[in-house]
Amino acid sequence: MVAAFLVVLPWFYQGVPSGHDFEFHLNSWMEVLSQWKQGILYPRWAAMANRGFGEPRFVFYPPASWILGATLGAILPWKVVPGVYVWIVLTLSGCSMFLLARGWLARQDAIFAAALYAANPYHLVIVYWRSAFAELLGAVLLPLLVLLVLRLREKGQAMVVPLGLLVAAAWLTNLPSAVMLNYSFALMLVVSAVTRRSPRVLMQGAAAAAFGAALAAFYLVPAVAEQKWVEIAKVVAPGVRPQDNFLFTMIADPRHNRFNLLISMVAVAELVAVAGALWLSSRRRRDFEPLWGMLAAWTAAIALLLFPLSQFAWEHLPKLRFMQLPWRWLLCLNASFALLFAMAWRRWVPRALICIAMLMVLATAWLLAQPPWWEKSGDFSNMVRDLEDGRGYEGTDEYLPNDGDAYEIKPDAPMVKLEDNARARIQMQKWSAEEKSFTADVSQSGNLVLRLFSYPAWQTEVNGQVVETDDQDYTGQLLIPVDAGENRVRVRFTRTRDRILGDIISGITALLMLALLLWQRRRRLPHHKT
Repeated sequence: MVAAFLVVLPWFYQGVPSGHDFEFHLNSWMEVLSQWKQGILYPRWAAMANRGFGEPRFVFYPPASWILGATLGAILPWKVVPGVYVWIVLTLSGCSMFLLARGWLARQDAIFAAALYAANPYHLVIVYWRSAFAELLGAVLLPLLVLLVLRLREKGQAMVVPLGLLVAAAWLTNLPSAVMLNYSFALMLVVSAVTRRSPRVLMQGAAAAAFGAALAAFYLVPAVAEQKWVEIAKVVAPGVRPQDNFLFTMIADPRHNRFNLLISMVAVAELVAVAGALWLSSRRRRDFEPLWGMLAAWTAAIALLLFPLSQFAWEHLPKLRFMQLPWRWLLCLNASFALLFAMAWRRWVPRALICIAMLMVLATAWLLAQPPWWEKSGDFSNMVRDLEDGRGYEGTDEYLPNDGDAYEIKPDAPMVKLEDNARARIQMQKWSAEEKSFTADVSQSGNLVLRLFSYPAWQTEVNGQVVETDDQDYTGQLLIPVDAGENRVRVRFTRTRDRILGDIISGITALLMLALLLWQRRRRLPHHKT
């Protein structure tokens, strides 16, 4: 908790670091809280994105981080929410590392490993330069993965449900983190199966991974099925492709190159420290088996994926390229880094010296490559005001509906108008995130143009009858056909078939996992003769 507080201590003097994803997350949290106040418990459509024309952001972005952020926003001023969020997440990360380390290290050493994990260099990069709050939350799960895989070796099928819950939590936290966790899980299972010469571990791990994905199906199924309705390919646009982001890679973008240099310096420093820790701790590896061997294999795989030598893997392994940034694997390297560091250097003087050296590398990168950006109190007020006044915020390219064009829309467009500016009298009744209702008294038949991007989940009724809608050329706004006279219009964001299917799969899986837990518990109970 103290280490996590020290990470955010400079915020009291400088303001809040505004990294790459800062506005995305803050706007999402504010939007979710706004929709909760409208009675929408699980938002799907980000109504104020793209300056009020919307996007299906919450169909595709996992819910854990925006639920936590919105919850904090409900009880705290927005200017302190990011700091409290970071402090909570880093504290939880340290706690999960302590649970893992305590099984192999003395209490003081485990506390050191936990504090180092909470405040490691890559976490500082996330906090000060990236503001990747969902990815940071994924760090809580990685030490628990190692812990549960080790217990799987000992307890077998009793660990299938806990591991399934962990995999589900990863899918619901951050997609790149979930991809890393699943690949890490597979590697650890292989290492465990080979060292124990037991294929049963592989089968139990596969069952846990399947359970986890199925439990998260209420989110995963719509996120996969509805990709065809948005510009999801822009996730791997030039500049954010794996081949553009290996360590020390330079492209025709100075801003990209400055940050890549910063992250490369941090990555090399961590890799050198981990290599030294592996060498020193190898002398006592028998005391730490099977943990040491698993960490060594994990570290080697991560190091390989950071460099262009692994280009083939990034192109051909399923979904790996959608991670975009190879250096995201530093999130996993941190777990090995903290544990091996505590194993290798048992005295406090070398520990302190190496930590100071790591901080100096980060400070050098700060000064020479890229200093952080900062938000002030007034910036938060402007964001809240833009949301409340209906001006909204910028959308996300990959979540833009296929026919939408964020550059052609007019921020001051009316909520509803008749196409070609024909005469119409509009009376609004409701305009919420997932429902729009109004009457339109028009002088001639035509199409109503809404301040809303067309998307297949929108269902439109005119005078009580469901009608087929279209989208406007160039902008992609929703077009509703109406006849001359008064028209009662209702537009609702409906539950699509994929959402219903995902809910069913998650519900059935939850029941199966509960049944498995009860069955395992019954087997463990002592049998009494009558």
